[in-house]
Amino acid sequence: MLQFTFLGTSSGVPSLTRNVSGLAVRHSKNKDWILIDAGEGTQHRIQQTHLTLQNLKAICITHVHGDHCYGLLGLLASAGMNGRKDTLTLIAPKEIQAWLASSMQLTELYLPYEIHFIDVATINAPIQINPELTISAHTLHHRVASYAFAIEVIQQQKKLNVDALNALSIPKGKLWGDLQQGKNIEWNGETLQAQDFVEITTQQVKAIVSGDNDQPELLHQACENADLLIHESTYTQETLEKVGANPMHSSAKMVAEFSESVNLPNLILTHFSPRYHDAKEIALLEQEAKHSYTGQLFMAEDLKVFELDALGQLKAV
Repeated sequence: MLQFTFLGTSSGVPSLTRNVSGLAVRHSKNKDWILIDAGEGTQHRIQQTHLTLQNLKAICITHVHGDHCYGLLGLLASAGMNGRKDTLTLIAPKEIQAWLASSMQLTELYLPYEIHFIDVATINAPIQINPELTISAHTLHHRVASYAFAIEVIQQQKKLNVDALNALSIPKGKLWGDLQQGKNIEWNGETLQAQDFVEITTQQVKAIVSGDNDQPELLHQACENADLLIHESTYTQETLEKVGANPMHSSAKMVAEFSESVNLPNLILTHFSPRYHDAKEIALLEQEAKHSYTGQLFMAEDLKVFELDALGQLKAV
């Protein structure tokens, strides 16, 4: 139901193997997708995927630090140069709107499409992106205002009661199709109600994508009934204690302990300090998390894709 493509998994600065923050989220029923954060170089990463800027429905910026937003302007400009006409929703701190307006004026940037800006601080109810997908925001704790985004898909699946149809000898074809669409039909002089032949099941998944945050416990309520948490894991606990509280980031241990406390089934760690970008160092973060977390754990990599199915099961693809 939801597909996640990591466009950048480094914190602060890019490295040879990891770009700075960017995550594409696509509802697998269609080509529409959402971008969460747009660090410098995000549009280059997008070009390495099957995603297009024409199908981008919304951009969510978790906070104003450059490794999460410096790629926004170039991406918006490229969308316009590629002929985009549809309105694009931008959910972000109000400072992003001011920065965008100033940059457009000073660099003579013209966008041939409208940007519908939503100040993330004012969100008090889920925002409907399409008929089945909503986004809500949750406040975090960082050096600047930072937010997590909860992405939820609720979709209904209609299934014909084939046994009941066959029992009445109703032939396949238009009559079955009409019932599937909720239309009543006439058969042997009787009106058959569609609701008597269609079984409706509701499928629902929920993922939380966090911005920078040194208090994972702030997501306790957001993670209720969540199938997946994607959270920064900038340091090991040992390194975090050495660098001190000023950076206001989380360690792998902190996120793992929180995830275990709320019985979260799936966890993806990302936003790794450049000191951990080789396989041996990433393994240290992974081992630290596994010591405290018994659910399914993944370590994010640039261009790695994950799918969350209707049963809430996560897999790498």
